[in-house]
Parts: sequence; C-alpha cells; structure tokens
Amino acid sequence: MKLKNSKQMKLSHFQFNLPKELLAEFPAENRDESRLMVIDRKKQTIEHKMFKDVIDYFDDGDVMILNNTKVFPARLYGNKEKTGARIEVFLLRELNAEQRLWDVLVDPARKIRIGNKLYFGDDDSLVAEVIDNTTSRGRTLRFLYDGSYEEFRNKLTELGETPIPKYISREVTPEDAERYQTIYAKEEGAVAAPTAGLHFSKHLLKKLEIKGINFAEVTLHVGLGTFNPVEVEDLSKHKMDSEELKISQEACDIVNNAKAKKKRVCAVGTTSMRAIESSVSSQHTLNPFEGWTNKFIFPPHDFSIADCMITNFHTPKSTLLMMISAFCGHDLMKRAYEEAIKEEYKFYSYGDAMLII
Repeated sequence: MKLKNSKQMKLSHFQFNLPKELLAEFPAENRDESRLMVIDRKKQTIEHKMFKDVIDYFDDGDVMILNNTKVFPARLYGNKEKTGARIEVFLLRELNAEQRLWDVLVDPARKIRIGNKLYFGDDDSLVAEVIDNTTSRGRTLRFLYDGSYEEFRNKLTELGETPIPKYISREVTPEDAERYQTIYAKEEGAVAAPTAGLHFSKHLLKKLEIKGINFAEVTLHVGLGTFNPVEVEDLSKHKMDSEELKISQEACDIVNNAKAKKKRVCAVGTTSMRAIESSVSSQHTLNPFEGWTNKFIFPPHDFSIADCMITNFHTPKSTLLMMISAFCGHDLMKRAYEEAIKEEYKFYSYGDAMLII
C-alpha cells in the first residue's frame, strides 16, 4: 500500500514484532565485521554484506558526516542517607558547573525527596543533595565535593559506569567503556552513543581516507530521549527532547563543496541526519549552528543535505524508525525489516547496520 499523505502515517504503521533474541546484548567481535544490509532506493533492492564492504559504495570526494559526541560514564550507584538503600542516579546533563548542579534521573524514585542526601563510593567521598523535583523520576542534584572542578569531574568519571542501554540485561563490562563509544568520539556530553558510528574501526577509517573520502564532523549530544517510543497515534503531536548541537563552518564547507560537485554525502547515523536537517539554508546547503535542536523527522520529509545514510536496526514505534521510513520510503523499509528479522540481523545499539543509498 502506498502512503502518500502524511495524515495517513500513524503510530500503528511503525509497530512490528521484534523477537527478543534479536536484541544485541554484545557488540560484534570486531567493529567492522557486523553485518550490513544495503538498500538501494532507486533499484528497490536489498543486499547482504559485511560492514567493512561499505567502502565499495564510496569514491574519491564523497563525504561522510560523523557525530563526534563522546559518551560520559553517566550511571552512578549511591546510597540514601539513614536507610542505605541503593539508588541508581543517571546523569542527564550539567546545569551549572560552579554550583555542581546536575539534571538526573533516580531509580527507584519513590523515596527520593528534596533535602535527601545520597552517598557515592566505598568511602562516601562524593555526596549529593536533592534540591528539586523536575519530573516523576527527574531530580536536580547539588554535588558536594572537596576539591577543584577538575577533581570533581574525575571523581564522577571514576565512580560512573558506561551507560549501556537499559534493554541490555547484563552487567556492564570493562569492554563496554571502549565499545560503547565511537573511535572518533571527541566532545564529551552524550548519555547514549551514536550507534551507527560504532561500526567504524581505525583500519576502515584509514582505508576510506586513502580512497579519498572526506569526513565532516558535527556534534550532537545524544540524550536519553532518543530511546523514548512515540506514544501518540498522531505523529505530528510528538515532542522530541532537545539536544545540544554544534555545526562548525569547516564542516559546512566540506559538505557544501561535495554537494556542489555532485558527490555523495552520507549521514552516519540518525543523530548526524537530525543534526544536519536542523540547520539547512533556503538554498539547501548546510549552515553553521550552535544551540539546541528538537527536530523530529517523520514521513513525509524532504531531505536537503545527505543522499545516503548508515544506521542501525531500530525498535518498533521509535522516532529513529520514523526517520528511516521518511528517508527510505515506507514500503521499502517494511520489506527490509521483514527480511532483517527473517535473516536474524541483530537490532539496537550493539546490533548490525544498514546502508541506504
């Protein structure tokens, strides 16, 4: 069935049965040896490859747009004063460096009230006080720590765990610190990894560079909202969480020069795609940007910058799936996902990849 009219695109179009065993608990042994499904929109074809084969689809002068955000160890475990109850504290973002104020989620949230103190580390060397409620699980914490700002941040890093997504039911491992991070991560600020980028190894990036592929880096600090399923049937009513975005003039020049020369421009990941689609000029070129974006891309959408993209396999009812539908075409996407399930591709953060050309 052809869906031409946006009024017809409803949440129910994005529901499918995803077998639990296809959710990737661990990454592929080698980054670039996950599987790669290649979808050609013109030819309406689906091919099965390895991720390292991605190089065959790009030539000298083509551009890949990378999100260079870096995940920080955002998950802490503390104890509540008096009761000693174990509380998970998930750091969402820093509100004020000087006052050490942070926006966090707490779990279980029921008993965490304004004025409560939480203690972290075996020696209780870090203490936080709850100073505000923001949502049912959201709190504002003020950290109390004797030491410089740098020492405080080092302490957070020491006590924090890699924030692998909740769907992964195992304990975090030392390997996660390395593997739940792209090798080109630079700018700290994300609480979730831009997962399409996880497939690039140093070796593959080098080979792409030698072949003449250029890289444009943008920074979008991925928030937890990226995992939130849409809950409204009318997609236009869904509100995205805002995320911090920076696009430099240098990145714009790389992208716009490639576009002017009719070269291929590939968004690596839904976060890179959302970043560039948040800053398009009236001439359909990329503009510099510094601020926040809550851009929600769902069908129908005219993409202005990238003509291909790399992405993982997404969960039902996610905003990520809706973007893929808009980029790929809904019917072709459905076919691809049916095939992915049949062929037992791995889904979600540590899963396999898809290249849409």
